[in-house]
Amino acid sequence: MTDRRSTRSARTAAAPAVHAPVVLDIAGLSLDAADRRRLRHPLVGGLILFGRNWRDRAQLTALNAEIKAVRPDLLVCIDHEGGRVQRCRSDGFTHLAPMRALGELWMKDAMRATDAATACGYVLAAELRACGVDLSFTPVLDLDHGPSGVIGDRAFHRDPRVAALLAKSLMHGLLLAGMAGCGKHFPGHGFVAADSHTEVPVDRRSLKAILEDDARPYEWLATSLASVMPAHVIYPKVDARPAGFSQRWLQDILRGRLGFGGAIFSDDLSMEGARRIDGRDLGYAEAAGLALAAGCDLVLLCNRSAVDGGRELDELLDGLLEAQSRGQWRADPDSEARRLALIPQTLPLAWDELMHQPAYQQALERLP
Repeated sequence: MTDRRSTRSARTAAAPAVHAPVVLDIAGLSLDAADRRRLRHPLVGGLILFGRNWRDRAQLTALNAEIKAVRPDLLVCIDHEGGRVQRCRSDGFTHLAPMRALGELWMKDAMRATDAATACGYVLAAELRACGVDLSFTPVLDLDHGPSGVIGDRAFHRDPRVAALLAKSLMHGLLLAGMAGCGKHFPGHGFVAADSHTEVPVDRRSLKAILEDDARPYEWLATSLASVMPAHVIYPKVDARPAGFSQRWLQDILRGRLGFGGAIFSDDLSMEGARRIDGRDLGYAEAAGLALAAGCDLVLLCNRSAVDGGRELDELLDGLLEAQSRGQWRADPDSEARRLALIPQTLPLAWDELMHQPAYQQALERLP
């Protein structure tokens, strides 16, 4: 039986997909009818997994097979960095150190630290891929200025040169396992103390100061990064809007000045820093439309599937379709190509095969 609230989304799902920018979440350990309906929607291009979607490896592998059976082209994502941001923590998954541990190792032995970072990326990606995950939102490129509790030990180092080299080494490990990465949070979240999950952080530095410090890793890694996630931070000396809603930050600076050509994800639209734009509290569809119009290729809405039957997810999808029909954002074939480029092009090793692979065993030995 079809939920009355979902009738409209189910009907619009028959429209042809030109650009599938929405990445959404699901509530449970397997798909229900509403999940399958949403995943078939022409604007849905990916799904992000959380701890609530994890019980063990067999369940995660089965869930991802369900997702791909609905839409083989969907991008299955997860926040899995190591340290306190690691969704899969049991049933054989390696407990990875926070990225600060790699920065601390760098201060003792720089070359050993780069090798350990590659090992970390390889273990992280190979284990996730063995269970059907396509992309992890890592590495964090924010600098460890000190005041930011939400970044903290997730950052590699205070020095942008160290952060960039360790991030590049970690991304090398991801690629060895066939996974792309995502640098975050452009142009830098580490300088401000406020947490954009619950507040609207403001960084009052000049563009020159930011480009010469926090944004340097994005310049140096412009040809290496497959995707970038901007910060829900306002930099008022550059733009009155947060970076993820700013054409100046995304198009003029990130793409134009720094030369980045990969995919741009919005950060979670349910965060406080994403909802208050131009002095107004926005609905999810309006916020998503503004992010897409500013230059994001994909927009994330997280942790709404379990709220009122996922009503807000349906409202987002319906609202974006309406906004597209009114010309408030334009479907972009280039954005769709960038999304599809993030899907792994090689088959993963099965878990049991991975456990006996010499390269994986060597990588485990080299972790910090």
